[in-house]
Amino acid sequence: MTTTILSKLGMTGLIAAALGFAAVSSASAADSLTLQLKWVTQAQFAGYYVAKDKGFYKDAGLDVTIKAGGPDIAPEQVIAGGGADVIVDWMPAALAAREKGVGLVNIAQPFKKSGMELTCRAETGIKSPADFKGHTLGVWFFGNEYPFLSWMSKLGIKTDGSAGGVKVLKQGFNVDPLIQKQADCVSTMTYNEYWQVIDAGIPADKLVVFKYEEQGVSTLEDGLYAMEAKLKDPAYVAKLGKFVAASMKGWTYASAHPDEAVKIVLDNDASGAQTEKHQARMLGEVNKLTAGSNGALVPADYERTVKELLSAGSDPVITKEPTGAWTHAVTDAAGLK
Repeated sequence: MTTTILSKLGMTGLIAAALGFAAVSSASAADSLTLQLKWVTQAQFAGYYVAKDKGFYKDAGLDVTIKAGGPDIAPEQVIAGGGADVIVDWMPAALAAREKGVGLVNIAQPFKKSGMELTCRAETGIKSPADFKGHTLGVWFFGNEYPFLSWMSKLGIKTDGSAGGVKVLKQGFNVDPLIQKQADCVSTMTYNEYWQVIDAGIPADKLVVFKYEEQGVSTLEDGLYAMEAKLKDPAYVAKLGKFVAASMKGWTYASAHPDEAVKIVLDNDASGAQTEKHQARMLGEVNKLTAGSNGALVPADYERTVKELLSAGSDPVITKEPTGAWTHAVTDAAGLK
């Protein structure tokens, strides 16, 4: 009898140990993946933070590390150096890097629309794009200037400061030139810098805003990119498919639960620089840009972007039609079609 009880206890212990080992093995078996963001922690990237916080990545068997960006961080360089598996990037910068030898491939496109715009003081007399001539315009560089150059090229407006053209001010990632009246217009995003102008004390009725999306010169923003060489491995594609599916689940949740999503973003902001008010407004605008996207790149949107980049004046961001710059393999693996 005693022997039987001990045997049962021993068997129970073995089973418990086996289950414990299986749990540890399962946890350690989670695939690690690093995502490099294009900018600092903010609601622009809410979907990814939500996916991590709500366990969507974990449920997919992934251990995802999210690395914030900043003014001194170029996502293209990070992934080229092996510091990330996936990056968030604007297509102009990604295609420019690809032409220079960095094998970036668009694997998903959560953002359907562009949030880029040019915001001007109404007192300057600028009412339409034709009125830009003779004015100073603040423009972001580091790959973000190409939509602007394409737009000016279409308008036939020179950007070298010559007579009849515009003077281009290389704008930092703030709106100081407009506030300090160093520029008549500055680059803004619908979800970020525009609200910085408002918060600086310039009301909306004192501004004139030109959205690139409405000017017919929009290019794709905030896509997900991976390295072409790694995409030759079916197992890696499957891993990225899980990541994209979980990320899109995060974006859907963020759209349906904005207050919770904003709190998650703020909880992940190590700098403590973000405010709830600004992040709530940001997510509201970002949700408008992701609306209509299931994560899979629309070829027509890609072709429109390429056309814009090829026509960006005398110094286009790319000099020839790209090949192999996007794939549906990952979103197909994610079940997003």
